[in-house]
Amino acid sequence: MHPERNWWQRLRGRFTRSAAAVETRPVPGEGHHGQAEESLRALLDDPQVPQAVRSSLAADFERLEAMLGKLERDELHLAVFGRVSVGKSALANALLGENAFEVGVLHGTTREATPRRWQEVAGSGVHLIDTPGIDELDGEAREQLANEVAAVSDLVVFVVDGDMTTREREALVQLARTERPLLLALNKADRYDDEELARLLARLREHATSLVQPEDVVAVSAQPPPLRRLSIDADGHEQAEMIPQVANIDALRSRLIEVLTREGRTLAALNASLFAGRLTDAVARRIVLARRELAAKVIRQYCIAKSIAVALNPIPVADLLAAGALDAALVMHLARVYGLPITRREAGGLITTICAQLAALMGAIWGIHLVASALKGISAGMSTVLTATAQGALAWYATEIVGRAADRYLAAGKSWGDLGAKRVVSDIVASLDRDSILREARGEILRRLRNRDALEP
Repeated sequence: MHPERNWWQRLRGRFTRSAAAVETRPVPGEGHHGQAEESLRALLDDPQVPQAVRSSLAADFERLEAMLGKLERDELHLAVFGRVSVGKSALANALLGENAFEVGVLHGTTREATPRRWQEVAGSGVHLIDTPGIDELDGEAREQLANEVAAVSDLVVFVVDGDMTTREREALVQLARTERPLLLALNKADRYDDEELARLLARLREHATSLVQPEDVVAVSAQPPPLRRLSIDADGHEQAEMIPQVANIDALRSRLIEVLTREGRTLAALNASLFAGRLTDAVARRIVLARRELAAKVIRQYCIAKSIAVALNPIPVADLLAAGALDAALVMHLARVYGLPITRREAGGLITTICAQLAALMGAIWGIHLVASALKGISAGMSTVLTATAQGALAWYATEIVGRAADRYLAAGKSWGDLGAKRVVSDIVASLDRDSILREARGEILRRLRNRDALEP
């Protein structure tokens, strides 16, 4: 079975079984319906979601609000999909019993997805949604619209009018990945005799294996052409009469009502919850991304501050003490970015852990750092500037590593994970372009030193 479909069937089965197990519940899926409403409302009203994240996901939050309204109004949405002119609109009209959707033959006529109320099933108002053909001239945009409609629909009817094409098979697979239950309707069944129809239905079930249940592949005639009946009048002249034919959609209607009665409310609740779950994941990713971006800015600010402080401090070793204080402040600042405030003592312990790994990896660099600190106090003129710049660049580089390691630790919820501190620090050192960072640091330090000298009397 297709892995996505198999997953959906298991999840769907779990919901429906648990709903059936509660005998005191008068309406199937009632408990899940209420839980889904609470879940959506909690996400919409969550004060922990930053406004910037809400703005970046505005369309998704609008859709979430619309889905909540649909649940509160106790609505179910049924979408009709298919190629151009296979009879999607005609089928929707036949279900409705009125010509609510425009029917045409050239390039398709459906321009937008508009819901129309069909009937009430098991206490829920069912709405039909006709959609643009998936291969119209505006194919990519229309297909995107179709998939967006599927994402907020509770059930999808995929319409074909013959053996399935490669494009239709691809579209069916794509729709199955939206995690919506599917029915496959063979329209214009009146064109085939009984033997041909049986073979065609068997072929379609083969195409839809693992995507659509065999019993959900049905034949319909949404708009059969009129019959031409010839007769002879009293004068012996031949007369032709066109006899309108009644649509034959009983198999589809019965199957829809059966599915919606048994699990319609559960499907609505499950689909809304799945969407809310995906949005929750998207929110979490955006928050993490926003925090990472802010953390990167904070690390750069501290790199500049520490490198300048080290370069300007004329007292040997004292600059290293000042650098240590800045590192502690950096870690505490990063902790606030991630909403995990820590004490100065905890920050110091984290820095000690990181530096212990750095010492093992980069002992030579720390030796150069200490020598440069001593040389700065006894050098003069340009040599002092060069030595100070080199030392400041090394301080920048060290802060970059400390900041990134602390960022990784905090982003994981104050944890080094399975790899441990040694591997994390090693990976960070390996991923950095040391020469590039040192060049940037030296350039920034020299620029600031020159600006400072220019301002002095």
